[in-house]
Amino acid sequence: MSKILIVEDEIIIRTALRKLLTRNKHDVKEAASVSEATGKHKLDTFDLIISDLRLPGAPGTDMIQLAGEVPVLIMTSYASLRSAVDSMRMGAVDYIAKPFDHDEMITAVKRVIGKSTSRLHRPSPKENDKAIDGMIGSSAAMKELYTKIHKIAPTNATVLVTGETGTGKELAANALHQESPRKDNPIICVNCAAIPETLIEAELFGHEKGAFTGAASTRDGLVAAADTGTLFLDEIGELPLEAQARLLRVLQEGEVRPIGSVESRKVDVRLVAATHRNLQRLVREGKFREDLYFRINVLHIKLPPLRERGKDILALAETFVKRFCAETRKQPLTLTPEAIQAITTYTWPGNIRELENAMQRSVILCESETEIDHSQLAIDLDLVKIDDDGDMPMEHGIKPSIRRQDDPSEDLSLEDYFQRFVLEHQDSMNETELAKKLGVSRKCLWERRQRLGIPRNRSGAPK
Repeated sequence: MSKILIVEDEIIIRTALRKLLTRNKHDVKEAASVSEATGKHKLDTFDLIISDLRLPGAPGTDMIQLAGEVPVLIMTSYASLRSAVDSMRMGAVDYIAKPFDHDEMITAVKRVIGKSTSRLHRPSPKENDKAIDGMIGSSAAMKELYTKIHKIAPTNATVLVTGETGTGKELAANALHQESPRKDNPIICVNCAAIPETLIEAELFGHEKGAFTGAASTRDGLVAAADTGTLFLDEIGELPLEAQARLLRVLQEGEVRPIGSVESRKVDVRLVAATHRNLQRLVREGKFREDLYFRINVLHIKLPPLRERGKDILALAETFVKRFCAETRKQPLTLTPEAIQAITTYTWPGNIRELENAMQRSVILCESETEIDHSQLAIDLDLVKIDDDGDMPMEHGIKPSIRRQDDPSEDLSLEDYFQRFVLEHQDSMNETELAKKLGVSRKCLWERRQRLGIPRNRSGAPK
């Protein structure tokens, strides 16, 4: 059971929120101000603090520093959007606009607390969670990642790095190498998906002259090139079964035999493997060797998706903007509050890579000499992630190429379509159904209503 502290001066809102969270199996405490919260409660015993932005006495953002490692979720009215953005810069893990929907609040609480950031899994302050060169982020998820890398790097153990596409698996592999005793020796990075299946064995393990058509000379493979260093095999799930068998011998015997050779040579290689695929599923399907899976999964590092990294999203976005402004020789640009709202509420199915591309596009297309507006981000127009089963997750943004069903020839903008669809269907659908049909979250639906001035149907149920 998670412990949550509510800091809210309006007793009606505080009581309603307490009842909502209690019904969802949370242990809830209350306070009406920052001073009452610090006077009555020990803040570091909570898993989450939900604080209103405007409180009597000190503002709710003061809770961010006072709470230390405990995440703080800020509640604010839509009119206080700029203040909400400032709270994210100050370290708030997220914000939620009032009046909030109950489902929206519970979803936000689950997202913030999560398994990876619960008190049972959160690293102790005594553990080494200092940042790693090349990695940006100070969220609880990233601090846990830093701690794990610091612990694992000095060993010679094989490491499996998993995570969604675009989360930075190669950065993690480089960090493991740079903090290991092998840092002065080479790290050889191989993308198994980028090498044709017919050449992968020769590339990895080498070959003798004449071993196959086109083998005009003897060649050492990439495994031998990584001797005394680190071999990073990205997308190891794409490795053919024959190459998997050869790799297993490298790990078991510490030796490699080039194609066409009768002799093996000893190699001292530390393997770091990475994949975005489910290797256990591939094992069950007979596409990945079970014995190799257990050999590479000695130590496991899972990279958090960007949507679970809270305040890191804004820090990364601003870092990318600064970098691309320098590269394109533009004056430094800042993000408008509306752009920051879009960045921090979007779920980024492509993770850091997608965010980086969006920021580069925004800098290039920006016509202002001072600010990047949300219109330059084109987030809603990006293609969304497709699940393994082929389904398109609704929460990842509006589906592209939407048109009115009653007039297929009419070319509507997304904003026009959104407004017409809501006005035409809100009497027959509730908010959840509307959001699902539009392919957006309930939070995004509410925010767009506010921006476009569309009043919400308050009937309480579809007519």
